[in-house]
Amino acid sequence: MIKSLLPRRGRELPARPAPGEVLAEARGLYVRLGEREVLRGVGLTARAGEVVALVGPNGAGKSTLLAAVAADTAPAAGEVRIGPRAASAWSARELALRRAVLPQAAALSFPFTVAEVVRMGRAPWAGTVREDEDDAAVAEAMAATEVDAFAARPFSALSGGERARVALARVLAQRTPLLLLDEPTAALDLRHQELVLRVCRDRAAAGDGVVVVLHDLGLAAAYAHRVAVLHDGRVAAEGAPGEVFRDGLLSEVYRQPVEVLPHPRTGAPLIVPKRDRLTGT
Repeated sequence: MIKSLLPRRGRELPARPAPGEVLAEARGLYVRLGEREVLRGVGLTARAGEVVALVGPNGAGKSTLLAAVAADTAPAAGEVRIGPRAASAWSARELALRRAVLPQAAALSFPFTVAEVVRMGRAPWAGTVREDEDDAAVAEAMAATEVDAFAARPFSALSGGERARVALARVLAQRTPLLLLDEPTAALDLRHQELVLRVCRDRAAAGDGVVVVLHDLGLAAAYAHRVAVLHDGRVAAEGAPGEVFRDGLLSEVYRQPVEVLPHPRTGAPLIVPKRDRLTGT
């Protein structure tokens, strides 16, 4: 019975995307959660070879847009396509071969070890020719996220930041052409925030597409090829960070005066809140 549920080794698997290929596209999305219209006519495109950062204040619709692009949340109107098909035309198993999703929170009820949790990312490939990559994929993902040193520890015994990195390793081990990451740096220290965004850029350089929800505008400016600024359920601006991150726009969206300065060495935008002069005691 179990074997009959597994995908057959001879079935068609997704090919590696060409540079710039559209991996996912949302058009005119409207999403309601309860009585609230969270997204209103939103569009987004994810392409192979680029990191797209979704930024904006709390409640702007970033996580909802990510969930809609992942086909985990059905829109009230509009369309989501993953690869050549509408997202609704793929089965859950087929979706899992084409996009990997990192939610905000990772919770497990059973005492799995770190290595076992990461290996869960390989489940979609069971019974296919790529099942032979399992060990290498798990080892590579754990090394990239620096969790291999505690591979035998129970997931439940980890700190919040360690759990976040293990959850990311699971997603990386899935080896899909599209990564959808919801606030992967929220629980991390400075070193590991940088590590996670470098991993995103590495995956893009290898030909994958990455869509990542970020609160840290500095990380988005430094690592994203493209940013989409969400505000009140709409995309207020989209483009390269140097084009989009402007004092006026960000001050309005975040309802906090900011100034945008070029980094003295790299030229990347630095976003600094405007503060009254602070005096020491």
